[in-house]
Amino acid sequence: MRRVVLEARADWQAQVERLGFAFHTIDGATYWDEGAAYAFTLEEIERDIEAPTEAIEQLCFAFIEKAIDDDAVLTRLAIPEAQWAFIRESWQRGERNLYGRLDLAYDGRGPAKLLEYNADTPTALFESSVVQWDWLEQAMANGTLPAGCDQFNSLHERLIAAFAGLRAPSPYRLHLACVQESAEDKGTVDYLLDCAKQAGLDARFTFIEEIGLLTDGRFCDGSNVPIETLFKLYPWEWLFRERYASALAGSRCQFIEPPWKALLSNKGLLACLWEMEPGHPNLLPAFFEGDPHCESLSPRRVRKPLYSREGANITLLERGKVLDSDDGPYGAEGFILQDAATNVFQSDGNYAVIGSWLVASQACGLCVREDATPITKNTSRFLPHYIEP
Repeated sequence: MRRVVLEARADWQAQVERLGFAFHTIDGATYWDEGAAYAFTLEEIERDIEAPTEAIEQLCFAFIEKAIDDDAVLTRLAIPEAQWAFIRESWQRGERNLYGRLDLAYDGRGPAKLLEYNADTPTALFESSVVQWDWLEQAMANGTLPAGCDQFNSLHERLIAAFAGLRAPSPYRLHLACVQESAEDKGTVDYLLDCAKQAGLDARFTFIEEIGLLTDGRFCDGSNVPIETLFKLYPWEWLFRERYASALAGSRCQFIEPPWKALLSNKGLLACLWEMEPGHPNLLPAFFEGDPHCESLSPRRVRKPLYSREGANITLLERGKVLDSDDGPYGAEGFILQDAATNVFQSDGNYAVIGSWLVASQACGLCVREDATPITKNTSRFLPHYIEP
């Protein structure tokens, strides 16, 4: 694994915008950054990223099997008791998941370490699937990269296949939703909408704010069309606090991601996995804050809220001193402490985190986010990657 400085395309903004990538710049700062790229060997991809990703996914399933009927675990994860049966039944019915992203620390010199699992509402999907693949093809065509390079990226094909699987045994209507006034969320959902249509689904967009409740207990869109299946780029912990949370279980709606994903999108998962498999090569030691075992952590550790998005309210500490932190609205439900990863890739003053994508629980893609600080935030840059021939 290495960071390779490259010359960006002179018209890169026009090139990515032609694909529909409208949020390549955030608040005037570059988000899509092709002034460098990350090079990997095929062995690094297959042995150190793909295989561990699928192993961690199976470990997560084993955790759910253990936790789903354990009230103590659900309490520790701050899951509202009113939703326990709803979550359990979704797992027992075998409701299928669509996609997720593991964030990994990896520097090419040892096992990748799980930093967190974006299991419910991961973004950076469109740029991972389409934009960086288009960049790769152009980079080889114009001589920026040698012919024969590849990319760990079958996301587009896997997403279409996964949506097609949801169509059986008969066609049905799919609504896809996100909040208003978020270009990144809208771009992600627009891309998934396109994938669903390519899979032959009757797919429709609606904003979360437009969803209502019919008198028969079903949810509906702004045109009062009943919602049978809903992909929501909106976290379960937020839905559980909405005024219509009590209507979720009786709505006869199939949700994507399914309710059981609420257990995996929680940072408490990291402590629970370490408790299940202490010493696992792809896990970092982690405990719920207040657990006496926290004393066994290294002096350099990370404090993470159970619920957090895009680095918000995460603090990097060393012997009680704050080295880095990010503000945000999270933390009321509690925190975990996790050993700081010692294998985060660093180069030229940049810290890079690997995003390893799963579709239908199969590893099938990779993205790299980079920042000048160790905490990956919503403003962290996205850099393309390639596999060297």
